[in-house]
Amino acid sequence: MGCFSRTIAGPMIGLALAVTALQPASATEGVSVFPDTSKIAAIGGSITEIVYALGEEKHLVARDSTSRYPKAALDLPDVGYMRALSPEGVLSVNPTGILALHGSGPKEAVDVLKKTSIPFIEVPEHYSHEGILEKVRIVGKALGVGAKAEVLAKELDAKLASAERQTASIKQRKRILFVLSIQGGKILAAGSDTAADGMVKLAGGVNAVDGFSGYKQMFDEAIITARPDVILMMSNAGPPVSDDELFGNPTVASTPAGAARKVIRIDGGYLLGFGPRTAEAIHDLAVSLYGAQVTD
Repeated sequence: MGCFSRTIAGPMIGLALAVTALQPASATEGVSVFPDTSKIAAIGGSITEIVYALGEEKHLVARDSTSRYPKAALDLPDVGYMRALSPEGVLSVNPTGILALHGSGPKEAVDVLKKTSIPFIEVPEHYSHEGILEKVRIVGKALGVGAKAEVLAKELDAKLASAERQTASIKQRKRILFVLSIQGGKILAAGSDTAADGMVKLAGGVNAVDGFSGYKQMFDEAIITARPDVILMMSNAGPPVSDDELFGNPTVASTPAGAARKVIRIDGGYLLGFGPRTAEAIHDLAVSLYGAQVTD
C-alpha cells in the first residue's frame, strides 16, 4: 500500500505545485490573440505545420512529438505527445503562449495549463474542408497575422476544392476499412467523427463501417458484413503490421480486400493531419484507390 501511495503521490504533488506556483489572480483562458508571440509552444502536428505555412515559425519555442513536418520543426524542443502532456514539460520552455489542438490532454494537465498566467488558445478540430480553413484562421489570428492567414486559407480552399473534384465522376465507390491497429487478432477500426472517416470521404471513398463514432474494436461478424474493398492503414505510427499479419487474419482474409490483398499505407501525419498538405493527401489516396479514374 505504501509503495502504491508513493507511486501516485509524485505526479499529484507535481500538478499541485504547478497550480500553486503558476496560477494567477485571473487565468488567461479565453483569449484569441497572444499578447506576446515571442515564444509559442505548438501542440498538434497540424498546428505546427500551419505556423510554418504562414511563415511565422520564428515565434515557435517548442513543439509536441506529433509535429514532425516540416523537417525544420524537429530542431525545436519536444514537450511530449499531445495526448500525454505534463504541465512541467510544457512550462519548462518558458512559453509566452500555448497554441494547442483540441484533443490535447490528458484533461488534468490541460486544466493546469489553462489556469496558469500563460495564455492558452485551443484550436478546434473538425475533419472537413471547412475545418482546415478554420484552423488556419484561428492560428493566424492568435499570432497577429490574420491577413496572411486569410491568403493561406483562400489558397488551401482552392486546392481542397480541386482535390475533391478529382473523384466527382466516379460511380463505383470503394468501401474502405481504416485499421488503426491489430492487437491479439482484434481489429481496431475507425467509425464516424474521426480523421480517417473524413479523409476517406474527401478522397471519394465510403467508410465500410458505420453505426459508431470514434475508434472501436470490431467483432469478426461486423468486419465480414462491412465488405471492405480496401484496408487503409498508417505508416510511421505505432508498431508496424505486415501484410502477412494483416491478411493472415482469417476475418480480414474473408473480405474482398483480403481476397485481393489490397492495403494502402500512408504516413499518419500526412494522411490524418487536416492541415496545409491535406489536398495533396486527398489526391494521393484517391489515386491509390482509383488510379487513372482520378481526373486532374
